[in-house]
Formats: sequence, C-alpha cells, structure tokens
Amino acid sequence: MLKTALSLAGAIQRLAFLLFAGTAIGLMVLSRVDHPAISTLRSQAVDVLAPVIEIVSTPMAAVDAGIARIDRFLDVYDENARLREENARLLHWQAAARRLGAENEEFRGLLSTVGEPRDAFITARIIGISSSAFVRTALINAGSLDGVDVGQAVVTSHGMLGRIVDVGRRSARVLLLNDLNSRVPVAVESNRSPAIVAGDNSDTLSLPFVADDGAGIAIGERLVTSGEGGMLPPGLPVGTVTHFKDGVWQVTPFVDPARAGHVRVLDYALPGLLPSTRAAAATGQLW
Repeated sequence: MLKTALSLAGAIQRLAFLLFAGTAIGLMVLSRVDHPAISTLRSQAVDVLAPVIEIVSTPMAAVDAGIARIDRFLDVYDENARLREENARLLHWQAAARRLGAENEEFRGLLSTVGEPRDAFITARIIGISSSAFVRTALINAGSLDGVDVGQAVVTSHGMLGRIVDVGRRSARVLLLNDLNSRVPVAVESNRSPAIVAGDNSDTLSLPFVADDGAGIAIGERLVTSGEGGMLPPGLPVGTVTHFKDGVWQVTPFVDPARAGHVRVLDYALPGLLPSTRAAAATGQLW
C-alpha cells in the first residue's frame, strides 16, 4: 500500500513537472507569434499562472532572506573578530602610553620642568566660506558671547584651519591658513627646525622663511605650530611638505576648508604670562 502511494506521488510530481515545462515551452513559442488572439491567450495564461508562481516563489524568497541573514551574521562575525584584534592592539598602546606618561611625569619632576600652558576650547560650526582670488576666510556661528576672541586658533580633528581675526556677538570670522595675509610660525615635527608657513590664496601653502636655508626640511616632513610668541599652542598639525618650487618649499595643509564642518576654537593661555588669548590679542600685532 505504501509503495503504491509513493509511486502515485512520484507520478503526480513527474506529471506536474511535464505540465509546467510544456506550458513554459508553449508560452515561449506563442510569445514569438504576433496575433491578437495569441496575445489574449498569453495574457490569460499569465493571469492564471501568476498566483501559482507567487506561491512557489514564496519559499524561495524565504530561503533567500535566510541566506542573506546568514551572510550578515558571517559579516558581523568577521567584523567582531577584526574589532577584537584592534581592541587588543589599542590596549597594548594604551599600556605603553600610560607607562610613557608615568616616565614623563617622573622626568619632569626630576628636571623641575615648567608646566605646559593650559588650553580650553569651544565647538562651533562653519556657516560660510569665502574663497575668492583675494580672500580666504570662514564664518563660524560662535562669537564673543561664547568666549571667542581675536587671535584664537581654530582647528579640526585633522589639524589647524586658521585663526580668529574678527568677532561679533554671535559669529566670528576665521582667517584660513591659505589666505594671502596668513603667517604662522611652524616647526618641522621630526627635528624642530623653525619656519614660517604662509598662504597665497591657493590650495597649498609655502615656506617663505626657513632656518638654516632649509637644511632641516625634506619632502614628506610634517609641520606643526611651534608656539613661538605664545599666541598659538605648540604642536598643532599644519601640513606636509610636498615639493620644492621656484626656490620655495610647498606645503599641503592637513585641513581642507571645503570639507570642514564643525571646528574647535582654542582659548590658549600661558600661566603667569598671558591669562588668555583675549589678553594676548589686546597687546597688538598677532604675528
């Protein structure tokens, strides 16, 4: 009895397969015949078979969704493994940084080193950029009511963008590094060789003044603010030396003003000398 039922089920499956295959072949043949009656028959056949196709495709859609979920799970697993490796490396560097920090504090104590100047900052958003042949400035939505004043450095997460040159109550204007009037004292990060980085209203910067005829400067060197004069914090990333043109070193800045969104305005202070950059700005010439 069981064998008979199985044989009958197999015969029905074969018959259904042949029926669907024959229908498909017939539709393919009829699709090549351009006749109104054939078009009507073809449309009616599609209407009849559409619910069947939908029912048959439902399990396949479920299988596809399941495969997609498995792929996402595997992706998450791989990402988790990668993050575990990164976390292990970061923990290693964190331990190294803590050890070096402790050694640094110990050496400072032994040498009676003067403490570093303090600095604080506020976060603002760039609401406008002026990029013409004569001026390169940006406008931020923070002003004197927020503690912004002339002379303060403006930075992003990549490095220095410029400095405050004009302040209103609720807005301020930033002179960008590549403005023709911008001059910033910098140093080569690797050997502390001093220089002056200047803008020329282009997308690059130049070094019109370098110490020792540029002996300490080479292509690929990183430039940071030197802190000379106490107006800017030392160590702010400025740019990378890229090439030598017409007797002057050219520098590509780390910050592209067109891509900057939110910035930090630094209120730098020298303990016992200048209480804040606001007092420093009141002394007159900034650079």
